[in-house]
Amino acid sequence: MEKGLAIENISKKYGSSKALSEVSFTIKSGEFFSILGPSGCGKTTLLRILAGFELPDKGNIFLDGKNITNLSPNKRPVNTVFQNYSLFPHLSIWENIAFGLRVAKKSEKVIVDEVSRMLHLIQMKEHSHKKPDQISGGQKQRVAIARALVNHPQVLLLDEPLAALDLKLRQKMLLDLDRIHDEVGITFVFVTHDQTEAMAVSDRIAVLHKGCLEQIGTPVEIYETPKSSFVADFIGNTNFFDGAMAEKVQNDYSLLKIETFPDVMCYNDKRLSVGDLVHLSVRPEKIHISRERPVSLPPLFNCFEGTVEEVIYKGDHTHFEILIGRHKIAVIQQHNRFLLDQTPIRWTERVWIWWHPDDGFMLERQKGPL
Repeated sequence: MEKGLAIENISKKYGSSKALSEVSFTIKSGEFFSILGPSGCGKTTLLRILAGFELPDKGNIFLDGKNITNLSPNKRPVNTVFQNYSLFPHLSIWENIAFGLRVAKKSEKVIVDEVSRMLHLIQMKEHSHKKPDQISGGQKQRVAIARALVNHPQVLLLDEPLAALDLKLRQKMLLDLDRIHDEVGITFVFVTHDQTEAMAVSDRIAVLHKGCLEQIGTPVEIYETPKSSFVADFIGNTNFFDGAMAEKVQNDYSLLKIETFPDVMCYNDKRLSVGDLVHLSVRPEKIHISRERPVSLPPLFNCFEGTVEEVIYKGDHTHFEILIGRHKIAVIQQHNRFLLDQTPIRWTERVWIWWHPDDGFMLERQKGPL
């Protein structure tokens, strides 16, 4: 069996509530792997099973081919970093990190060497004498990570470790986590409900929904080629178009007929037939916007006129809601340059939006009349 952490057919119920249902996937040795999903999707239950704090009702956990399903937490080479840090308030930073080594009865030389190495890794050597209440939340999280790593686990589990931090600190800690992972080289399993965090640091992501595995893949695969409406909607923002496949126009491009909306040109990568129902996703940043109708667009482009219903300025970009027929289309305009003499698009203005059919992605489908 390949080296790594294998989750095989894991199921777990609490009373009549199903927390996990036949979840299976493999995490490669040394990967930075994220388990992502909304509250109640089963991700924390799965992490607790990986850590040994819970037993599954069904299924097994293998680490490098060895079945560790029934091993107690202290018997498996896995450590966990919790959201609330769980540091000992009466101990210094040095002694917090050294705690696991002392429990393992390591020599004083080993303790000094290993704690010094960890303090260097988390860049907190000058704070080693302080108590936890004398350092910031981000520093506490780094100490918790060092304490979990000092005993050289094969796998580090991170249970929403950044949730208690403010935005700027979360962004800084993400960079720290990525750096620490690169330096120690062990498997990180990062549990989060925050898509941005998972996308920023992960080699691969498993998306859970209602206890089931929806999709597993790289951040690019999850974002650009979602396997379901849930994944498309949960990872970032998207526009959904529901209609029926109409006539083929050119090669693999076909028209999609939508009620109360102009026909949409789409790339028929699913090889659908006329009359098949289509659920199409188009990301808002793929859509262009202008007051004037664009000139010299290739014939396959979708190009529609609508009214600005909402303008939300967000610094690096502006989010628009454009009303066309009965549909509101989300559009994101990136701010590559800022010109003081340029008049921004405003509420109630008439505008044009356009996108290439390759930028739409087909999701679930079923047979139906045109």
